[in-house]
Amino acid sequence: MNTQSRMIVIAIAVAFLLYAVYAQHYNFAIYILGGIGYLIWGHFREGTVFLATQAFHKQDYEKTERLLAEIKNPDNLRKGRRNYYEFMMGNILLKRDEVDEAEYHFQLASRLPWKRDAEKGFVFINLANISLRKKNYDRVSAYLELAKKLKLTERQLRIVEKIEVELNKNI
Repeated sequence: MNTQSRMIVIAIAVAFLLYAVYAQHYNFAIYILGGIGYLIWGHFREGTVFLATQAFHKQDYEKTERLLAEIKNPDNLRKGRRNYYEFMMGNILLKRDEVDEAEYHFQLASRLPWKRDAEKGFVFINLANISLRKKNYDRVSAYLELAKKLKLTERQLRIVEKIEVELNKNI
């Protein structure tokens, strides 16, 4: 849910809450309060990362950026959402050629837990590419070694090989 829809649902829930209290249905009022509490908790801990992820997979980067901008303090996101937030922000900034900012977000993403090795592998591959652009060859090999320790897809392995070829040309 985005922020606007959460606020609309909370407003409707408050109206039901007021009616439940007025009609002395306190058991329903407790459930409604729990629902409102969950919506507020979800706003701060989940944010709009799920919607942004869907837009990111559809390659709608403007919508992704708009949804991520709704998150005022990414430090409050739970770790299972924060990693995707940092990864998507890094990719968006990389597309805008803001390499230093992108590197910062990928660095944060590399320190967070990931469910699948392939997802974390993309983070290391992006960091290796950024380091290659910056001609920081020591970091490139370090990131590639970290990526190789993970269970990568065939596509990722081919990308790693291409980066190694470029690295060998420049050393």
